[in-house]
Amino acid sequence: MTPELFPALITGAALFGIGIYGALSQTNLVMLLMGVELILAGAMVNLVAFWHHLHPDTPAGQMFVLIVMTVMAVEMAVGFGVAIARFRAIGSVEMEEAAELKG
Repeated sequence: MTPELFPALITGAALFGIGIYGALSQTNLVMLLMGVELILAGAMVNLVAFWHHLHPDTPAGQMFVLIVMTVMAVEMAVGFGVAIARFRAIGSVEMEEAAELKG
């Protein structure tokens, strides 16, 4: 393993781990979305690190980063739209109250 790969993998793993904890432990919809964003950011950091390690001269890995960033932006836009609609209708964005939306 090259010296520049190890810190990037540690950073990506830390972001991923914090995101998993945030996504699984929170009951607020906004905090859950932030955890998912951290999961995607950690995966993106590891993707870039491995791509640079394996193919340092090819810029094709940048397209994967752009795709992941687009997915992150769309996920946040849709998630915040749902959160705003729920807050206007119910007055709360807590996930325990989402069971009322089933029927």
